[in-house]
Amino acid sequence: MMTKAKGADALPLNRILSGDCIEVMRGLPEASVDLIFADPPYNLQLKNQLHRPDNSRVDAVDDEWDRFDSFAAYDRFTQDWLAAARRLLKPHGAIWVIGSYHNIFRVGAALQNAGYWILNDVVWRKSNPMPNFRGKRFTNAHETMIWASKSEGAKYTFNYEALKALNDGIQMRSDWVLPICTGHERLKDANGDKAHPTQKPESLLHRVLVGATKPGDVVLDPFFGTGTTGAVAKMLGRDFIGIEREASYRAVAEDRLARVRKYDRAALEVSASKRAEPRVPFGQLVERGLLRPGEELLSMNGRYTAKVRADGTLIGKDVKGSIHQVGAHLEGAPSCNGWTYWCFKRDGKTVPIDILRQQIRAEMRG
Repeated sequence: MMTKAKGADALPLNRILSGDCIEVMRGLPEASVDLIFADPPYNLQLKNQLHRPDNSRVDAVDDEWDRFDSFAAYDRFTQDWLAAARRLLKPHGAIWVIGSYHNIFRVGAALQNAGYWILNDVVWRKSNPMPNFRGKRFTNAHETMIWASKSEGAKYTFNYEALKALNDGIQMRSDWVLPICTGHERLKDANGDKAHPTQKPESLLHRVLVGATKPGDVVLDPFFGTGTTGAVAKMLGRDFIGIEREASYRAVAEDRLARVRKYDRAALEVSASKRAEPRVPFGQLVERGLLRPGEELLSMNGRYTAKVRADGTLIGKDVKGSIHQVGAHLEGAPSCNGWTYWCFKRDGKTVPIDILRQQIRAEMRG
């Protein structure tokens, strides 16, 4: 058993805890978790069996754990587990909750009432959804995830550049097209049936954990099921805590986790946010002699020039100021990233000034 000490308390890391999630969470150390991913009961309110056109029965969610006497009972349950979860989050921690139209709007209101600060809602659009067999409604082809920080102003983790890289260099949007669990990923029980009716795909958790955690972070899943959160956390070098009251799900999850291997250390590193890079003032390039006072800079589009001054500002036609201010003025734009706008000449070649900034940053990283 791995633990992480916190005073006299210790976290049961990389374990599946048995019991009611609210009671178990109340027994864990306060402010000890970096991220929570929650896949709570959806309260589907199914009253009859569902059948396909050929009259075969649909394996729908009709388990006891998804049944509540009323909306009021479901709301009380939601409020209680969200309160217990919030106590566990570190000050800059965050939570992801996934649901369907049956419950996600009630969960969203409960999150706000509990003091969480909603950052985004993300639509998981299923590329292979189950059809609507009765033909009386739209095919239910998506689920919604709510991403929220513990409180307004919290400095939550968001690996923007990593998600952009994951998305082929394009900014990650809030609609994710991913398939549901099928084939080898769908876990089966001893009878060959689905081990869990709402097993989430590993691709979904991979995107959440790459985007919202760092290696070594502690991820809690209070509705662990068959352990998708734990499996992906283990692969990505994150610690996890799972809570699951159903013995059959715990058994499947334990077997699954025993077969998961952690990625090697080099593979766990992700593209860092540019905001996380050390700040390098333009004047430092002048101080270091990488650029000289009086040296001429050219705009990347070749239309404008400006000269470097000894204090790290530029002077151009009818304007002087920072690399950003001068570029914006010359282009008639509200703002300008001077690091990507300006370049200089070396040996007959045009070189972006950002190359010099990266050179200093590399030295700072040692």
